[in-house]
Amino acid sequence: MSDPAAGDPGLFDGILAAGPVAAMVGDRAWVQAMLDFEGALARAEADTGLIPAGAATAIESECRAAYYDPAALGAAAVGIGNPAGPLVGALTARVAGDAAGYVHLGATSQDVVDTAAMLVTARALAALDAELRAVAARLAELAETHTDTVLAGRSLLQQATPITFGFAAAGWLGGVLAARERLAAVRAQRLAVQFGGAVGTLAALGDNGIDVLERLAGGLGLAVPLLPWHTERSRITEVAAALGQTCGAVAKIARDLTLLAQTEVAEIAEEGPPGSGGSSTMPHKRNPVAAVLAAAAAAQAPGLVADLLAAAAHDHQRAAGSWHAEWRPYRELLRTTGSAVHWLRIALDRLRADPVRMRANLDRTGGLLLAENVSVELLAASGGALGRQQAGAAVTACCRAALSGAGELAELLAADATIGKYLSRSRIDELLDPAGYLGSAREFVTRTVLRWHEVRDAGEDVG
Repeated sequence: MSDPAAGDPGLFDGILAAGPVAAMVGDRAWVQAMLDFEGALARAEADTGLIPAGAATAIESECRAAYYDPAALGAAAVGIGNPAGPLVGALTARVAGDAAGYVHLGATSQDVVDTAAMLVTARALAALDAELRAVAARLAELAETHTDTVLAGRSLLQQATPITFGFAAAGWLGGVLAARERLAAVRAQRLAVQFGGAVGTLAALGDNGIDVLERLAGGLGLAVPLLPWHTERSRITEVAAALGQTCGAVAKIARDLTLLAQTEVAEIAEEGPPGSGGSSTMPHKRNPVAAVLAAAAAAQAPGLVADLLAAAAHDHQRAAGSWHAEWRPYRELLRTTGSAVHWLRIALDRLRADPVRMRANLDRTGGLLLAENVSVELLAASGGALGRQQAGAAVTACCRAALSGAGELAELLAADATIGKYLSRSRIDELLDPAGYLGSAREFVTRTVLRWHEVRDAGEDVG
């Protein structure tokens, strides 16, 4: 949903700001998070006796984003170089009486914005995880349903040895589970309150600094850092890396889906509502549009991660520009990750697998992708009479003959003097059956799906 307060909304938001995360990172969400810091700070200082309890209550009552205009705050931000200053001024103006003098006591603008970033991130990650859970559940369902649905494995975009569609889905699931695990660790361990005052020493609070810091963190549900992190930006870069990893997992799945949906392959399709997947000029098109949009959103992440890594070198105790450089890419990375996962969830919900087409594509090569199976069996059947290279050369010669149009591979293998000496035609037919050369695919699917069930049942998430 578009947030009018976010700037210039509308044209691209339905695609690139899709899903629940977008609402969690809009301008009003940031303003509310900054106000949450101010309210929690006042309460922490009241609890330590630094300010009157009534003053904290008065301040808290004005900490509602609806009372403030994000656009006006943004316009006023140019005067001080950040939006926290104008917000503190507007909040102070709304607080009645002597309580106004206690607003923002001991804090600095970066404390407000950095803590808001942590709060926005925590809320966005909770929404993101709900979407990732849905993605993981759907992938586990596909893996279980298609455990034995044979599919051509592909190496360098060419058919390789066979796998199953369930094995492919389990591979996708593995990436999603790893991303969720990383995000959960970041959420639990690395989202910390920022509170240090002018240069990180909390000198304005005398001997009460650590007490207020700990109470503030507790009130906001954030971790307590060892010390303020104004210019130690590993928390920001770790969030960025985790989001980048998530987009990488999404991009891999989305890329596979678009390739499997190609007209010439057609092993899966997106079955969306009427009108979805169409073209402005080609009535016949059935584009996998949700997968395409997932890929598009995920593709923006690497550049945004790089921007945040590049901005991590902050000078001295407060940075001149590097801190400011983080704001836009940080929010955009949260938003684009949310969009990527949202569109992937929709793509998977719409996905229809075609096992018949999968088998037909496997059979198009006449068993060529099972040549490795024949070589392995030939070597074993010869009882050592043939070396690995000799067995491989015999099978390779038959494969090349089949590719040149000299005949069907099974016939050529059976007619070969070396191969025919050790393998019967019926055994060759068995060896060229894709369902008979799947190795440990079933076990890998079972292991991965079991891990999903363990995580799901344990309620492990980032919320």
